[in-house]
Amino acid sequence: MIDKLQIIQQRYDEVSDLIIQPDIISDQKRYVLLSKEYKDLSKIVAKSEIYKSLLSNIEEAEEMMSEESDPEMIEMAKLQMEEAKEQLPSIEEEIKFLLIPKDPEDSKNVVVEVRAGTGGDEASIFAGDLYRMYTKYCQDQGWSVSLVDSNEGTAGGFKEVIFEVSGNDVYGTMKYESGVHRVQRVPQTETQGRVHTSAATVMVLPEAEEFDVEVNMSDVRVDYFCSSGPGGQSVNTTYSAVRLTHEPTGIVAQCQDQKSQHKNKDKALKVLRSRLYELELSKKLELDSEKRNTLVSSGDRSAKIRTYNYPQGRVTDHRIGLTLYDLQNIINGDIQKLIDELKLFQNTQQLKNAGEVI
Repeated sequence: MIDKLQIIQQRYDEVSDLIIQPDIISDQKRYVLLSKEYKDLSKIVAKSEIYKSLLSNIEEAEEMMSEESDPEMIEMAKLQMEEAKEQLPSIEEEIKFLLIPKDPEDSKNVVVEVRAGTGGDEASIFAGDLYRMYTKYCQDQGWSVSLVDSNEGTAGGFKEVIFEVSGNDVYGTMKYESGVHRVQRVPQTETQGRVHTSAATVMVLPEAEEFDVEVNMSDVRVDYFCSSGPGGQSVNTTYSAVRLTHEPTGIVAQCQDQKSQHKNKDKALKVLRSRLYELELSKKLELDSEKRNTLVSSGDRSAKIRTYNYPQGRVTDHRIGLTLYDLQNIINGDIQKLIDELKLFQNTQQLKNAGEVI
C-alpha cells in the first residue's frame, strides 16, 4: 500500500503545481478536470498521512521496547503500539475504498426527471411524493434545487416534474435513484380500503457541461409558447416558455418555470445537453462489461428498484435486498441510510471485481 500511496503523493504534488500555472487556468476544460482530481487526491493524501503516522508510531514503539530497560517506558511503548495497531485496519479499509477508481461523473450536478407510471391519479400523487422527498433530501444536504418544468396531475402531484440539483458530488449520491419506484397503499379515492400498487419512474442525469457535449444549434428547433399553470399575470399572456427539439435524435426539452424567455431557454438547453450526454453515457456503460452489474440504472428504465409499502410502513430496495421499517421518515426526505447501503454494496462489489489486494 505504501508504494501506491507514494505514487498518489507524487501525482498530488504534480497537480498542485499544475493548477496554479497560467496556461492551465486559461484552459477551462483542463483546469476543471485538474481541480476535480486535486480534490479527490487531497482526501487520499490526508488519510495516507494518518496511515504513515500510525506505522511510524508502531516502529518507534518496537524500537523503544527493544532498547529500553525501564519497565514504565516499555509499558508506555506497548500502549502506543496497541493503540496504533487498533486504528490501522479501519484506516486501511478507508484508503482501499478511496483508491477505487472514481466515476468521473460523480462530481457533476444533476437533472432529475420524475414521471408518473401505472396507477392513474395515484401514480401522479406518488410522483409528487417522490419530488418532495428528493427536494427535502437535497435541501438537507445543502444543495440547491431549481424546478425546470412540470405537468400537474388532475388529483394532485405531477404527471411529470423535472428539476436541477447543484452542489458537491450530487450525481455520485443521487445516481442510485434511477429506475422504477413502486408504492403500495390505499388511495384517497378508494372507498373499500383496498391496497393499490402504483409506480413512478425516476431518471437522474449527470448535468453536461458545455465541453462535455457540443450542441449544434442548427440541429435544434426552438418553439416558444405561453406558460400554463400557476405563475401570476404573465401566464398565458407572454411566449416565455421554450421547447427545444434536437432533430437528429428527436430528444425534446422544455422549460416554462421562469418568466424570462432567455432563462427558460438556458434551462431547457441544460436539460437537452444532459439528455444527449446521458444517451452517449448509456452506450458507453453497455460496452463496459465491468459496469454491467452496476446498481446505477442506465438503459433499462423498466428496472424496479424500490417499493414503498404504506400498510406495513416499510421500504424495500430490491437491488440489495434491504428493507427498512421507517417509511414515514424516508418519504419525508431521510434517504441517507438507503444511499449509504447502496454505496457500500457498490464499493464492495468493485473491490471484488477488481480483485483488489492492496
